[in-house]
Amino acid sequence: MAAVIEAVSRGKPDLIMRLTRLQSLDQKEVSMSESQTTTNRDEIRQWAEDRGGRTAVVRTKGEGGILRIDFGEPEEKLEPIEWDEFFRIFDENNLAFLYQDETGGGKNSRFNKFIDRKQSG
Repeated sequence: MAAVIEAVSRGKPDLIMRLTRLQSLDQKEVSMSESQTTTNRDEIRQWAEDRGGRTAVVRTKGEGGILRIDFGEPEEKLEPIEWDEFFRIFDENNLAFLYQDETGGGKNSRFNKFIDRKQSG
C-alpha cells in the first residue's frame, strides 16, 4: 500500500504523511479487535439486528447472488431479501460469517465478511 500511496502522491509529502498515518491507524484498529467466525443462524441474525442490519443480495447472472448485510440507508444495487432466502443462499454456497463485535476502541463494529467454510478452520 505504501508504494501505491507514494505513486499517487509523488511530489506531495503532506499527502504521503497523512495517508501513512491513516494506514497506521487502520492497522492499529484491526489488530486491537478480534474477529469471530460462525455458521450459527441465530448468532448471525442477532448480530445483524443488534446493529440495524438488513439482509440483502446483489443479484448475479446465476442462482442466488452475493450476500450482504445492509446498514443505514438502503443501497440501490442491493435487493432486500428475507432471512429464509438469505440462509438458503448462505448454505448453498457453503459460507461462514466472519464478524467483529467491537472495534479496537470498544464501539459496536459493523465489520463482516462472508467466507468459504473451509477457510473458517
